[in-house]
Amino acid sequence: MPPERGEDPSPTPLVSASPPPSPSLASASPSASAWRWPVDAPGRVLRDFAPPAAPWLAGHRGVDLVANAGSAVRAAGPGTVSFAGRVADRGVVTVLHPDGLRTTYLPVTPSVRRGDRIDAGDVLGVLEAGYRHCPVDCLHWSLRRGAAYLSPLLLFHRPPVRLLPHRDVAGESGRGGTQVRSRRPGTT
Repeated sequence: MPPERGEDPSPTPLVSASPPPSPSLASASPSASAWRWPVDAPGRVLRDFAPPAAPWLAGHRGVDLVANAGSAVRAAGPGTVSFAGRVADRGVVTVLHPDGLRTTYLPVTPSVRRGDRIDAGDVLGVLEAGYRHCPVDCLHWSLRRGAAYLSPLLLFHRPPVRLLPHRDVAGESGRGGTQVRSRRPGTT
């Protein structure tokens, strides 16, 4: 729609978090400072989150953290255990957190039961050896909000804030303004 006479035609900038609106953690609670690593001494990321192009396609819907078999696996945040048991040939623990966030940990021999209320850092179980998904012992850790998988690393790293023209945020790209994407070091 063209501007009215005497109206400034330039888009009105507003603040938006990057990436643009999609399942994000911007409104998640507890705050980022309440989250913790699920393994002691933050595990090296062996394999990063790689979402599939479509929900039914292959992807890597979590991160793999290097950890020693038999080491404690801890809750990343407070919540309620919604599942603790075996799926196929491995132990799995899932925790439902406030605002619909859900974290899953595997392979874990659970020391918790469904319905247990837990705090960040509480032991969920111990890491099982020989998860064939990784070349070394590792914890697969995933995060979901509803049906959308997200990188659990977002619990610690908030996306940088950037200014966007109002029209781009409203989905009217091409009518003015340029959307600038920022990158964190080490990302492409």
